[in-house]
Amino acid sequence: MQATSNSRDPTRQPTPGPGSTFRVGQRVHFIGQPRRIGTVKYVGPVEGYSGIWIGVDWDADGEGKHDGSHNGVSYFTARGSDTASFVRSHNLSPGVALLEALETRYRTASTKEEEDEMYVLSTRNKRVSVELLGKHKIEDKVSRFEELTSASLSYLGVSFPGSPDHVSSTLPSLKELDLSGNLLANWEDIGIICEGLPALTALNLSNNAISPDIFNAPQLSNIRVLVLNQTGVIWKQVEVLKDSLPYVEELHLMGNNLREITPVSSTVVQGFNFLRLLNLENNCISAWDEIVKLSQLRSLDQIFLNNNNLNHVWYPDFGGSDEPPFKSLSGLFLGSNNIEDLESVDSLNSFPKLMDIRLSENPVADHGKGGVPRFVFIARLAKVQILNGSEISPRERKESEIRYVRLVMSKSHGSSEEIRRLHPRFAELKEFHGLEDERPSTGASGPQKMASGLISISLKCVGASMGEKPPLLKKLPGTTTVGKLKNLCVSFFKLKSIKPVLFLQEEGSPLPTLLEDDMESLIELGVGNQSTILVDERP
Repeated sequence: MQATSNSRDPTRQPTPGPGSTFRVGQRVHFIGQPRRIGTVKYVGPVEGYSGIWIGVDWDADGEGKHDGSHNGVSYFTARGSDTASFVRSHNLSPGVALLEALETRYRTASTKEEEDEMYVLSTRNKRVSVELLGKHKIEDKVSRFEELTSASLSYLGVSFPGSPDHVSSTLPSLKELDLSGNLLANWEDIGIICEGLPALTALNLSNNAISPDIFNAPQLSNIRVLVLNQTGVIWKQVEVLKDSLPYVEELHLMGNNLREITPVSSTVVQGFNFLRLLNLENNCISAWDEIVKLSQLRSLDQIFLNNNNLNHVWYPDFGGSDEPPFKSLSGLFLGSNNIEDLESVDSLNSFPKLMDIRLSENPVADHGKGGVPRFVFIARLAKVQILNGSEISPRERKESEIRYVRLVMSKSHGSSEEIRRLHPRFAELKEFHGLEDERPSTGASGPQKMASGLISISLKCVGASMGEKPPLLKKLPGTTTVGKLKNLCVSFFKLKSIKPVLFLQEEGSPLPTLLEDDMESLIELGVGNQSTILVDERP
C-alpha cells in the first residue's frame, strides 16, 4: 500500500496505435467487444512473427488460447491455461472518457439494422415494423444531460474521467452512476469523477480491476452508497479510504476473495459512523473472529455474509466497552455457509436488536444432514421476525414453539440440567404455553388419555397417478409413526400398488420436508395441530 504523490492528467486520451502505446498492467477491451476485458501482460515481439504483439490475460476463462506461452517460449504467466492471447494493437481499445461513453449510451441513434429487427409476424407470416410507444419522448428526456439524475454506463470501456470541468457542467444533477464493467484502474481517476459530479451519492464500480495502491486518497465525501463488488478491493484498501468516505451508508464488497478484516490502529474497526449496510457476500471469510471486529460500528444495521466459509457464530463479551457489541444490528444473513451447531443458532438471541436472519443452505438447516426444520429455529430464536426471507406470523410462532416443546419432551430422557444446556428456551416455552402435563402418555389408556395425545392433521394427495382426491382431516395419536401413517394413507385414499412418500408442509418454508424415517413418530418430528402432510409417490 502506497500513498505518494503521482499526478496524472485526467484529460489524457489513450488511443490505440503502435504497440508502444500500450503498457504492461493496462486494462483494455477487444475492439467492438466491450465485455471482453483483460489486462496487458506483455508488449513486444513474438518469436516467428513480425512486429509488436500485445499479450493480454482476459478476465473470463476460455477467452484466450494459451497460458502466456507460445511454441515453447513463455512470455508471461496468465491466470489460466486458456485465458491469454497475443493481439495486434489495432484490435484493442484502451478505453474512452466518461462523457464519450455517456454520448454513446444516451445519444447514439438507432441504426437502420437495429430498427429493422423491431418487428412482429402477421398472420400471413410477414414482418410488420413496430415502434416503441413514447420512444422519442424518452430519448429526448435522457439526452438532456443536465437533467439526468441517474446514468448507467456499464461495459462501455470508460478508462479515464476527461475534463473535470466539462463533466461538472454536463452532469450537474447526477445522483446515481453505474460504471460497472469498465476499465477504471486507479482511485485517482475515480476521485476526479466524483469531484466533477457534486450531486453524486451512489456509485457502482463493480467489475473494474482497481489497483490496490492508492495514490492521493480520493475525496468521496458525498458518496452514500459505494458498490465495489468483484474489484479485488479488500479491507486494507477500505481502511485507507475510510477518511474519504465520512458519510457512506452502504458498502458492498462482494466477490473480492476477502478473508480477513484488518483494522489499522485497533483490534476493532472504528469510524464509519453512518454505515448501515455492509455486504460481504461471496467471499472467503471462515472465522467469526473477523466479523467481531465490526462489532463497534454503531450504526451498522445489516451484514450480508451469505456464501462465505463460516462454521460458527458467537456473541462477543462487552470487554469494558460502554456500548454492547452490534448494538444496532437487526439483519444478519448467513446463508450458504458451513454452520452446523445449534449453539451458534442460540447465540443469536444475545444480539440486542437482531430480528431478520438467514440460515438457509447451512448444514444446521439441512434435514438430510441432521439439520433441524424451520419451526425449531423459530422456537429457539426468541426475537426473530423474519427467517430466511419469510415473515413469521404470531400464529406460526405460537405453533412452532408448542411443537418444539412437545418434540423436546418426547425425546429428552436426560437430566433437567442437560435439557437446559441443549434447549435453553425449553423451560421458558413450556411454562409460557402451559404444556407441563402434555407429555404423550405411554402408560394407562382410556378415552381421556387418548384424546389428550391426538393431533389434527390435513392429508393431501399430490402424486401424479393418484388422481384428484379431496384432502382429509384426521385426528391421530402423536405417537403414530411415519411408517404407520403411510399404511393409513394407502387405506384412506385407496392407493393400490402405490408406495406413498410423505412430506411435511410448513408455513414459511419454500419446500416441504421429507419424512423419511419410518420409525419416527409425528410428535418426534414436531408435527402439531393443523399441520399439512403431502402424500406423494415414489418416482
